[in-house]
Amino acid sequence: MQFYIREMNEIYATDILKWKYDEPYDFYNNELNDESLKELLDNPYYSIVNDKEELVGFFCTGTSAQVPKGHDYGAYLDACIDIGIGMKPELTGKGFGTEFFSFILNQLQQENYSPLRLTVVTFNTRAIHLYEKLGFEKVMEFTTPTELITMKKG
Repeated sequence: MQFYIREMNEIYATDILKWKYDEPYDFYNNELNDESLKELLDNPYYSIVNDKEELVGFFCTGTSAQVPKGHDYGAYLDACIDIGIGMKPELTGKGFGTEFFSFILNQLQQENYSPLRLTVVTFNTRAIHLYEKLGFEKVMEFTTPTELITMKKG
């Protein structure tokens, strides 16, 4: 599958906020409201489409990719580029993760030389395995009350 980055717009943001994941991944479900739309439109969020211009996912960088409670634990003290990703629920668990996340990493690493960091819930072993496969290592764990870990590459 070919991927392309597109600017986040209200159509893509609305679609993303309507995505519904099955348990236990329903943790990632959002609500479509003005505050959530504003978050996606006013911060560094980027849409990812396929060669048919269909939305397949998104990524964000900076503080938008951080879990605010993590600051209480010192999770984001060192200089890194924080990244967050999301894939359309119908595409998850079907073997697209490596290609999808590799595309995002390649885009970010072409533009930056800083280490990359992400934060993931500990029960999302599927994602953690993918991140480790692509060179990320676990750095620390913290609780929000959900247990999360930060992982770093580079």
